[in-house]
Amino acid sequence: MSPSVFERVEGLLTEQGVAFQVLRHEPVYTSEEAARVRGTPLASGAKALVCKVDAGFVLFVLPADRKLDSHAVRRAKGWRKLRFANREEVLERTGLAPGSIPPLGSLFGLPTLCDERLGLNELINFNAGDHSLSVSMRYADYVCVERPELGQFAE
Repeated sequence: MSPSVFERVEGLLTEQGVAFQVLRHEPVYTSEEAARVRGTPLASGAKALVCKVDAGFVLFVLPADRKLDSHAVRRAKGWRKLRFANREEVLERTGLAPGSIPPLGSLFGLPTLCDERLGLNELINFNAGDHSLSVSMRYADYVCVERPELGQFAE
């Protein structure tokens, strides 16, 4: 049996020698609910969004208190099209339901584009493959492990 996404996240962080904490909690389906059960600021949530662009699929990672600025991203990247992946596309690419995706596109073969304002938080928090599992880790460690393309992708 293949490892779960949470086991893959845990394995990656452990292998890289990164300190992290796991919180098991009631299932959460919005960024606001997640911040509440974690007892953390909304902005520290690393919201992961699978999107379809001209060249295929990518994973955007934004502070949870912001929205994807699709018009500005399209202009900056020279993409003609940009849309959120639908539920079936997300499941096909990640094996997960929207809202449970960790900000690690590398686990799914997806390029990761992270809004640099997430770095205003020393610690970031995210669902780790399950609506009832959250991981907390240093933003600096996240950038070292994932090596996302950094930019301003949110409004």
